[in-house]
Amino acid sequence: MAFTFICDTNAVKEGGMGIFQAGRKSVLLVWPNGGELKAYRGRCPHADVPLTDATFNGQVVTCPHHQWGFDSATGKCVTHLARNVLHPYDLRVDGEEIQVDLGPAKAARPQV
Repeated sequence: MAFTFICDTNAVKEGGMGIFQAGRKSVLLVWPNGGELKAYRGRCPHADVPLTDATFNGQVVTCPHHQWGFDSATGKCVTHLARNVLHPYDLRVDGEEIQVDLGPAKAARPQV
């Protein structure tokens, strides 16, 4: 696992949400009321649009494109009978840093 710094621990509070960039990837951090901090891919799995303007009520992340809602604790869709799920990332807190494992890095393109 290769964890990447996303933000400081004070950037997201319980009941809050934030979108952060890690290179070319966007990361959605959500902290459900009464739950644990979670990290997901920052794009809606239904329409593949950025969740930049999504809303969060402390439990459900709602995509602004078609108003699909996702449970912040599990990533599962809660507004439609669909299998769409927010893509989770492994997360850890190291001191004052929130770090996420974004998966394997793509190999550099060969020089032509």
